[in-house]
Amino acid sequence: MHTPTLLFLAGLLMGIMAAVFQAVWRFNRDIPGLKAWTLAYAFGFLGCVGFLLRPQTPGPVSVLLAQGGILLMAYQCMQGCRAYAGRPLARLRSFWPLMAAWLLLALYFTVVQPDLRVRLVMASVGPGLFFLLSARAIWPHDGRVHPARRLTAWVCGGHGVFLLLRPLLFHAGSTHIEVVSSVVMIESIVVLNILGFCILMLVNEHVNLALRRQAETDSLTGVFNHRAFLTLLGKAMSVEARVDRRLPLLLVDLDHFKRVNDTWGHQVGDEVLRHFVTVTQACLRSGDVLGRLGGEEFAIFLPLASQAEACRVAERLRAQVAAQPCQTARGSVALSVSIGVALCEPNERPEAALGRADRAMYQAKGEGRNRVQIWGAVTSASV
Repeated sequence: MHTPTLLFLAGLLMGIMAAVFQAVWRFNRDIPGLKAWTLAYAFGFLGCVGFLLRPQTPGPVSVLLAQGGILLMAYQCMQGCRAYAGRPLARLRSFWPLMAAWLLLALYFTVVQPDLRVRLVMASVGPGLFFLLSARAIWPHDGRVHPARRLTAWVCGGHGVFLLLRPLLFHAGSTHIEVVSSVVMIESIVVLNILGFCILMLVNEHVNLALRRQAETDSLTGVFNHRAFLTLLGKAMSVEARVDRRLPLLLVDLDHFKRVNDTWGHQVGDEVLRHFVTVTQACLRSGDVLGRLGGEEFAIFLPLASQAEACRVAERLRAQVAAQPCQTARGSVALSVSIGVALCEPNERPEAALGRADRAMYQAKGEGRNRVQIWGAVTSASV
């Protein structure tokens, strides 16, 4: 196929993709990496324009557009992958001097001492390395959880390897340059089209994860909400029942929280709830699950823990909350909690287990608050 026609199709494709990504980014600017990917396709479009202009306007302008556009596209693709994967972006201060030197060499081997082979190696090695770095940046630890990331990594990595091998392909097909050029252009068009759809899949993945987090977490404290906690509790109870263990469950209520709201205001009350969550998370193990049931009431379940271990955790939490007042702009707010501890019975519904822990918590309140009460125990652990 005619190479200029393929170049025109590639430029058209990248221009359309850049416009689509720009529209998506305009309405959802919190998607990591999307701005860089938009710039990548915009620079790719400029690179195609530079290659198309070269026969009509040979010289520095077409070289800068062509070589600079393709290199910047690969660089921005790498930046987008790093941003999406939560990695720090590459430092621009170290990139721009290298970019300037690379373009000066491209100009030298185009205008001063024309050498097609050197320009071809330069146009292959630089972008090829950036695409390989893109694949490395976005490769997920678990492809089953993030299939779009793994597919993107394979596409970037495969294209990077092809670019690095491209000079050998031209050397082997030196007698059929037009055919080789068509193959190279078709590969680029196919890969960049697939990469564009991969980026859209990543955008969809990010939006879905954000919606799931919004549906499962409490907006004030960031812990699981009532519905999500009950779902997780039910699954954990089933797992523990299979190995004949009873899952410990804690129900925690902040003492006199209404008095905090009435005295200090609801804004301070919100600070107190967030402070409580921070203190609680510091007392828990990595596998323990904390949820907000509503108001000032929280629940915790402790996988792989015995009743004695659960009581120690509850007592440590009670002591830590009492020892760490919440520091607010309006002053220090002293806190205490009442905690009920219960073991989930086999084949029991999560709501029933929560009900027994709730009754134990109210026993602790009835005996003076700032206590840990075990369901079924005659006395409670007090201060």
